[in-house]
Amino acid sequence: MSLDVLERVAREAGGRIVAALAAYFRDLDIAEDAYGDACAKAVETWPEHGTPFDPAGWLYRAAQRKGIDALRRRRTRKRLMPEAPPPEPTAEQLMMEDAGEIPDERLRLIFVCCHPAVAPDARAALTLRLVCGLSTGEIARAFLVPEPTLAQRLVRAKRKIAEAGVPFEVPGREAWAGRLEAVLSTLEVAYAKAHEDAAGAGVHARYATEVLELTGVLAELVPTEPEVFALAAMVRYAEARRPARLDARGAMVPLSEQDPLLWRRALIEEGDVYLRRAWGPGPLGARTLQAAIHGTWCWRKSLAESAPWSQVLWLYDAMVEQRDDVVVRVNRAVALAEVEGAEVGLRELEGLDSRGVSGYLPYHALRAHLLRRCGRVAEALAAYDAALALDPGDAERKWLERRRAEVGVAIESGGGELR
Repeated sequence: MSLDVLERVAREAGGRIVAALAAYFRDLDIAEDAYGDACAKAVETWPEHGTPFDPAGWLYRAAQRKGIDALRRRRTRKRLMPEAPPPEPTAEQLMMEDAGEIPDERLRLIFVCCHPAVAPDARAALTLRLVCGLSTGEIARAFLVPEPTLAQRLVRAKRKIAEAGVPFEVPGREAWAGRLEAVLSTLEVAYAKAHEDAAGAGVHARYATEVLELTGVLAELVPTEPEVFALAAMVRYAEARRPARLDARGAMVPLSEQDPLLWRRALIEEGDVYLRRAWGPGPLGARTLQAAIHGTWCWRKSLAESAPWSQVLWLYDAMVEQRDDVVVRVNRAVALAEVEGAEVGLRELEGLDSRGVSGYLPYHALRAHLLRRCGRVAEALAAYDAALALDPGDAERKWLERRRAEVGVAIESGGGELR
């Protein structure tokens, strides 16, 4: 049970602890290493002596000690003189001490990670690693880059922060503009990690509520930036649909098949307010167009209404001009297939660079769906297998397995197109 508590606390408070340690030591490497050492100490201590009253506070204080020891060893090596370390507290002392409240330094660390000294392609990744606690592999998959490449970017980013002497403080408002895009990208990816699990039961599910709150705060802090309003709108539209995302068996329900009567209208109305503030007379940014796509779906009142595929396709056509990446192209192929036919959508999908989509689960799921609609059931079966091999969430796995089973039946019966 103690180790279950450790896993939960690390998931829920790990980012806050690392942020507080980074602010305390003003060194990202020491903060990460000390936190890792504290978790290892907990694995050794908690099962034998019991879970502390304040597990997160315990980890923070234990990590502080580990970090202070690391700094002392570093100074000792520089002076070439031994220095006696303080006595290691006993397990009982650690269990009984009043750990106190952990200072919440996440906002400060976000601005540190998004400093202009850090390469643009590493700012959001570094924030997601340190503040949100995502693994290197998870971040690499989110940005569709190889994991070794992402790991190198993180190392270079932390080195740059150290070499540039980046101050561990929240800068004045005049410096926010240069960091805002990285902050928005961080929140966007963090929310995507929560949203990709339809059941809301994954290890990153809590990000949904946090990003919902943070986008509202950010909209108040930066009241003139359309992309901030757009992200706030998009998150609210997506969260409004959460009650309709699972069927009675716990399988994912695709957006076009969700019952709008189950959607949370209050959140949709909040999203509408933010979208109106984002939708100005000037050129529309990618996030504003993305929010408009979500809004277009959320304005549907019942399943009896026609799905707004033509308008969605128009918005994705505009979005490609702003953000031409794999995620946008795959989503555009969905709408294209509904408007112009499965074969057209499949040609669009298969024209994408295979290197960029090999690890992207929605690509394989959509390809399987379009192949089955085109009657190419054997290929569809292989595509479903490719999607399932990418370890989807439980709800997504159930939906994919159900669709795959339908393809298997079609192979046995010699059937043609399947929806």
